[in-house]
Amino acid sequence: MQDKHSEGKENNLLLDEMDRMILNEIQSHFPIEARPYQVLAETLGCSEEEVLQRVQDLKDRDVIRRIGANCNSRKLGYTSTLCAAKVPSRLMERFVEVVNSYMGVTHNYRRDHDYNIWFTLIAPSKEKIERILGEIVELTQVAEIISLPAERLFKIQVDFEV
Repeated sequence: MQDKHSEGKENNLLLDEMDRMILNEIQSHFPIEARPYQVLAETLGCSEEEVLQRVQDLKDRDVIRRIGANCNSRKLGYTSTLCAAKVPSRLMERFVEVVNSYMGVTHNYRRDHDYNIWFTLIAPSKEKIERILGEIVELTQVAEIISLPAERLFKIQVDFEV
């Protein structure tokens, strides 16, 4: 059985030049237009149908996980925190299920550390974050969750040249 990392490398080997061009273009230049795939097609020198089919294929192969906007949550009035939790292995599946059920969770990953689950949580207020974390504790019986709210925001543009 392959791990996700080697699976990704295998998928990358199957990308042709047009796939690469599409991926490079949509990372940070997705058109905000009535027909964005037509605009992409014109930029890339192919048909709208080809772009749509290739994007669907890339999604089906898990090369593209999602297509969506990256918004500045602070400018929208939201607050965020990075959370670290000590989750016993017997509670791991339930804990991850509960955490992932919250719309404000943007990342959730396992680490090789005493605090073995880390996730980010965005909400309209610090009070809402505290309520959500309280609900998570209540629903999972995992009491050791540390909230590390951002004091300064560092955002970098990350594009992956394919």
